[in-house]
Amino acid sequence: MKKNLILAAAAFLAFGCQQKQAPQSIVRLATTTSVRDTGLLDVLNETFQKDGRYTLQAIAVGSGQAMQLGRTGEADILWVHSPDDEKKFVEEGFGTDRITFLHNDFVLLGPAADPAKVKGATKAAEAFRKIVSAKALFVSRADQSGTHKKELKVWDAAKVKPAGEFYLEAGQGMAGTLSVASEKKAYVLADRSTYLSMKKNIELEIVSEGDEALINRYSLILIPAAKFPKVNSAGAKAYYDFVLSKRAKEIIEGFGVEKYGQQLFFYDYAAK
Repeated sequence: MKKNLILAAAAFLAFGCQQKQAPQSIVRLATTTSVRDTGLLDVLNETFQKDGRYTLQAIAVGSGQAMQLGRTGEADILWVHSPDDEKKFVEEGFGTDRITFLHNDFVLLGPAADPAKVKGATKAAEAFRKIVSAKALFVSRADQSGTHKKELKVWDAAKVKPAGEFYLEAGQGMAGTLSVASEKKAYVLADRSTYLSMKKNIELEIVSEGDEALINRYSLILIPAAKFPKVNSAGAKAYYDFVLSKRAKEIIEGFGVEKYGQQLFFYDYAAK
């Protein structure tokens, strides 16, 4: 955890320094690793930057770290997926215009051998209880990300949680955590989109899915210039409007279909 905090602090410092380059043309986006690791962020940003008005500088961290960037004015706009934390963030005056516009879902992954006999469990809490009962290894992101917060909610619902040698805290993003879980032949909670983008490179498969509790919703939040004068409000609003546009909707709904055989993200906003 200490290493994770040091890395986060370094990221905050490096990201914050970007505002000195060209504050009127640079838009600082703090977003989640799933949006980056799937490749969606790159595709959207290429389109956004085509007219040359703005250059998007994105940092992909857990939602908790992204909101920390917002709390210190080191980001202009957030793209996050931790609903309870987002509501608190806005209520405390650090964000405005929060809109939930996109979703995918979380899935429970595990080794093909499925030592905890999780396959067939339709409820995530039931699957988590089986993992603990079997004393099987579970790998957690343990980084205060939206995925980590969802995992903790499922443990609360299950009323159990592995401990000691059966619970490994990776302290990494989604891609790194999946790699660790694959190497350790462990169970792990992941967003479906990142899993599909990494499926060929890891030895994990879906062992439980479909629980409504595992819906994963993403939101955009603007950082107020009234609180942080150096925030690029015009650039942030331009990116905000772009992501909520029909063009972005088309990109998002088509993303992943050709490469992965299925849509990775589902658009929920009535784009204009």
